[in-house]
Amino acid sequence: MDGEAILEAASCGAIVTAENHSIIGGLGSAVAEQLAENGSVPIRRIGIRDSFVETGEIADLLTKHETRAEDIVRAALEVVARKGETRV
Repeated sequence: MDGEAILEAASCGAIVTAENHSIIGGLGSAVAEQLAENGSVPIRRIGIRDSFVETGEIADLLTKHETRAEDIVRAALEVVARKGETRV
């Protein structure tokens, strides 16, 4: 994981990660760890929450787990709205 690239990307003030599998131990976790150790900005991880995933039509699964393009856009708007918040 390129920590410097993550910090450079975070210079915009907010981060959204999106992955098509569990958010636990995935890309979002690695990015969150990097940000936690080196200066935090609001972050939102898009992916499958801690649950067993059933099989099905991809469109149905994307809707159920809120990983469609419109879900990612909504998350980006939410996290940008949080820019500048003080978090402890």
